Amino acid sequence: MTEHPQRFLVIRLSSLGDIVHALPAVSALGETFPAAEIHWAVERRYAMLLEGNPFVHHLVEFNTLGWRGRLLSAVTLEEMVREISALRDVTYEAAIDFQGLWKSAGIARLSRAGRRVGFAEYWMREPGAAALYTDRVSPRGRKHVIEMNLALVEQLGARPGRWNFPLPRNPEDENHVEKQLASRGVQDFIILNPGGGWKAKCWDPENYAELIRRLEAGGSYQFLLTGSPGEEELIRRILAFAGPTRASYFPSTIGQFIALARRARLLVGGDTGPLHLAAAVGTPVVAIYGPTHPDRNGPFSPQDITLTNRGPINHTRRERNPSYLPGVSVEAVREAIEKRLARVHG
Repeated sequence: MTEHPQRFLVIRLSSLGDIVHALPAVSALGETFPAAEIHWAVERRYAMLLEGNPFVHHLVEFNTLGWRGRLLSAVTLEEMVREISALRDVTYEAAIDFQGLWKSAGIARLSRAGRRVGFAEYWMREPGAAALYTDRVSPRGRKHVIEMNLALVEQLGARPGRWNFPLPRNPEDENHVEKQLASRGVQDFIILNPGGGWKAKCWDPENYAELIRRLEAGGSYQFLLTGSPGEEELIRRILAFAGPTRASYFPSTIGQFIALARRARLLVGGDTGPLHLAAAVGTPVVAIYGPTHPDRNGPFSPQDITLTNRGPINHTRRERNPSYLPGVSVEAVREAIEKRLARVHG
């Protein structure tokens, strides 16, 4: 009888920044067990983040975000059956759930993996889902979510080394960005990414506009504002507040943003996926944090600078009348940018 290869199932369905923060743990797993196959369960819309990853041999794509609002439709039920059946056709030694939700733990359970590794109840957003794991890990003493994720693969014997972020480098995306920059006459530029998932994580648009004016008065950089299609209105508001400047909107796909970030002198933004992508590719970062904790999911380079209002550590996306992130001044951000740029050239 032919033995099947050792296989691991990694589960981190979403979102953009969270997938980025799981990359070092999966890289450590692959480096420790080079003969093993690693399969990654991921939302279809984020699958491109794993293209060309040398440690990921197969993607198990789900569309749970697309199922919302149409759970009882025939198309949805057919998709669910097809995706779950494909999952159960493979034999896994272990499933590692980095997400800690009922749906991700459920995928681990449905996979029929011999071991199902996840966080202990205290560390999960949906603690009851821990009942579906065979191994519950408490990452005590670890502050950053990357370090916490590493604790899960260490449970299986992985030996972490240097943090590795094997993000895609697509020639089409690289060429698109090069052509766009050339057509705009842009060379030295700073990315401003003003979005943040929900309003309480976002710095006020008028602050970004004032920041652009102050930076232009003291330097020659150009400014490219990035964001999702849903954030275009916010970006247009900033440009309107700023008036005639060297700033412009740079719409992009995720892959194009990665190519853009690799060329940027610096990125300024809040706790959102593009900031985590920029940090992962080594772009200098000045981060503006409020309700979320930078020690847990802020930029991890000791050279980067994070400004926080030291506000309450909570998630206020459900508030009826949320306000923009207060308590971080324009001048403080401007000084942080100058300081971070000096570290690059120093």
